[in-house]
Amino acid sequence: MTSGTCCKQIDLSVDENGIISSVAFHGGCNGNLKGIGRLVIGQKAADVRDKLSGVKCGIKPTSCPDQLSKAIDEILQSPEEKLALSGVGVRESGLM
Repeated sequence: MTSGTCCKQIDLSVDENGIISSVAFHGGCNGNLKGIGRLVIGQKAADVRDKLSGVKCGIKPTSCPDQLSKAIDEILQSPEEKLALSGVGVRESGLM
């Protein structure tokens, strides 16, 4: 679950090479989040996480991009990540 943002859920997939293959935001600023989604697809998940971590929305301590960085971190820290980097499967996160 996202926290502190208008976006209530982020669906995210990262392939076995650590590349973001899909992202969908549910709720929030529709056009902006579609744009962010298009920009990050095909990018290295770790690079996107590092760039978006800590972005704030106005006076809020977080933002939708910051929550995306947390979802990416959740995937990259998961036990499945270690398997996937060995060439097994696709990792998905449904940060709700």
